[in-house]
Amino acid sequence: MRLALLSAAVWLSTSVSAAPTVTEQQQWLEELAGKFELSQDALNQAIAGATYQQSIIDAMTRPAEAKPWHDYRPIFLTDKRIEQGVTFWKEHEALLARAEQELQVPAQIITAIIGVETYYGSHMGTHKVLDALYTLGFHYPPRGTFFRSELGHYLKLAEQQEWSLDEQKGSYAGAMGMGQFISSSYRHYAVDFNDDGHINLFEATDAIGSVANYFHEHKWQFGDPVVHKASAADTDAADALVSSALELKHSWAELAAAGITTEDELAADTPVKLVKLDGADGPEYWVVRHNFYVITRYNRSPLYAMAVYQLSEEIRQAYEQQR
Repeated sequence: MRLALLSAAVWLSTSVSAAPTVTEQQQWLEELAGKFELSQDALNQAIAGATYQQSIIDAMTRPAEAKPWHDYRPIFLTDKRIEQGVTFWKEHEALLARAEQELQVPAQIITAIIGVETYYGSHMGTHKVLDALYTLGFHYPPRGTFFRSELGHYLKLAEQQEWSLDEQKGSYAGAMGMGQFISSSYRHYAVDFNDDGHINLFEATDAIGSVANYFHEHKWQFGDPVVHKASAADTDAADALVSSALELKHSWAELAAAGITTEDELAADTPVKLVKLDGADGPEYWVVRHNFYVITRYNRSPLYAMAVYQLSEEIRQAYEQQR
């Protein structure tokens, strides 16, 4: 699961890494030892085995989510990704049906997440997780605290899963497996969906169950809509309702009073948010619901959430046509 974006100014200003002092590094290691109940020897061994990777710092400066919607959408909404999504669904039909039934998360959403994150498991990342978390935790000040914590989670995870520290590979941000779980999410939300005594997100069974569990734990409302295509009678009034906050801070009555319309009927007290995207033919307005917010718990980007939703719908329609 990808990380929340920094502002463009921060991305540009931090493209060059900053090495910690010996005192800072020692302080950070002591903090990790206390927080995660790790021995100093284990931490020293981990740091000694980690390698700084400039390519990881460079990758943090060019996130796909910085693109406008009309450039971002075509990355994920392709015929090939849709077709392979249908293939993945058919191949794991029983597992997806079980996850949907037990955890109340639609099969198409689970499939789309795995499709967006790793192209259905074919691109799970080439960076050593240890190197990624060390590089970002110790050489990337804007998110250093977060990534040092993820390093601590990774060391505990490796201990629990009996991994060697340099065994696992993932994204430049240290996300792992078919669903790209960061280490803290791996520890908190991943499940042993095949009951074999191990949680392996690098294979489909546990990955499907774990993605579903993540959405379940974040209160996905099965059967509820995700978004409604909207129109704005007064674009100035509509734009005044658009904010960068992800939470649903408006009711449908408030949006309707501002001239927002949809083809769907919504109760006046329905919690909603208005999202504006830069479409190929001009601005697009969308009324988004709780389930859209849940997708942003996986990645704090409205572009990502919309891509997942639209891909899921394309996969669902293609799957149903082939049944």
